[in-house]
Amino acid sequence: MKLKKALAVALAAGMTMSCAMCVSADELETISLTVWGAEEDQDLLGELASGFAETYAEYANFDIQIGVESESTAKDTILTDVEAAADVFAFPDDQLNALVSAGALLNLEEYDEMLQAYAGTSLETIKSENVEGSVDAASIDGSLYAFPRAADNGYFLYYNASVLSEEDVASWDSLLAAAAEAGGKVGMVLNSGWYNASFFYGAGFTTGLNDDGTTTIDWNGTSEDGYTGVQVTQAMLEIAANEAFMAIADGDTSNQIASGDLVAVVSGTWDAEACQTAFGDGYAATKLPTYTIGEDQVQQGSVSGYKYVGANGYSENSGWAVLLAAYMTSESSQEEYFTQRQSGPSNIAVASSDAVLENVAQAALAEQSAYGQVQRVGDKYWDPTATFGENIAQGTLAVDDEAAIQEALDTLVEGVTAAIE
Repeated sequence: MKLKKALAVALAAGMTMSCAMCVSADELETISLTVWGAEEDQDLLGELASGFAETYAEYANFDIQIGVESESTAKDTILTDVEAAADVFAFPDDQLNALVSAGALLNLEEYDEMLQAYAGTSLETIKSENVEGSVDAASIDGSLYAFPRAADNGYFLYYNASVLSEEDVASWDSLLAAAAEAGGKVGMVLNSGWYNASFFYGAGFTTGLNDDGTTTIDWNGTSEDGYTGVQVTQAMLEIAANEAFMAIADGDTSNQIASGDLVAVVSGTWDAEACQTAFGDGYAATKLPTYTIGEDQVQQGSVSGYKYVGANGYSENSGWAVLLAAYMTSESSQEEYFTQRQSGPSNIAVASSDAVLENVAQAALAEQSAYGQVQRVGDKYWDPTATFGENIAQGTLAVDDEAAIQEALDTLVEGVTAAIE
């Protein structure tokens, strides 16, 4: 595409670019952009921002500020004041609907010609280069609203193979027994509906998102596998009450890994480096254990998902924000995310590389993915499930008091399924 036509496309997309052949570098416009990402990604984000500035140096000067915002809390922070939020930000797939509804994400279909003109790619190409699920989860009514960056938004079990055997980590019963014998702890977050849902999903229970934003959930009943919510809760209470179990507060997993008290922990690829440091030569990972209901061993489920980088719908430099988000999720950028952060790529080429296929954490994630599911829930889901999980962690329910457990489950479901005000 000729420069004149390309400029016209960029202007139509709300983006002003300068012709470097007409002005000197000192005369180029300075474009200010902010990027929000996880604390552990700050150095890498800075490197990518510098690479972007160099790539587009002929068009503008750039002032790109990198800020810390956990992906898990991105939605809540952004929706507090969308206009004051970053131009470009990272977030997980379960936040997409709320962000789109609030106008916090640009419809990328409107920037396709600009991407072709300036990034040398197209939305169709980007979609084909990433795994289908990551594209589908970022699309609403056929429009893509964020660039896929990772297909690793799930969890599994890290363990110290110098202390625990493969047989030990196969079930929660043997895992906790071996950990207790070794004087170590097994950690997991329970006060989060992202993590504690794994026990219910494994037993055949479900959650779902309705068109009106409300959530469906059946945990207080009987699953299609024939288990009751009471039985699942009793199993969780037994695990939480074990002397070798550590209930970790949501957001504190990395700190607990670093403490040296753990011999195993439920987490995801974002804690791969921390576990590798803590477990040393014993560093290992595998799928989640089974847990006991009656005479049965039930495979613990999990949440599988994706991570994205999006451009703020209120960005004053929307075109540049889109180009920066595209740059930060490109094949080469995803390769850097894997190399530096062991983050599992959504890019098909990177995901099929030997380095990814031979990675300990990625292999465990792939093993657990057979038991994972994409979690789609409304905003009302999170507080009741967090409270429920905290009650499990604190042992406020007696394992033999089925009536109290049923009441707690009914209260949970009532809160989760409440209408949107």
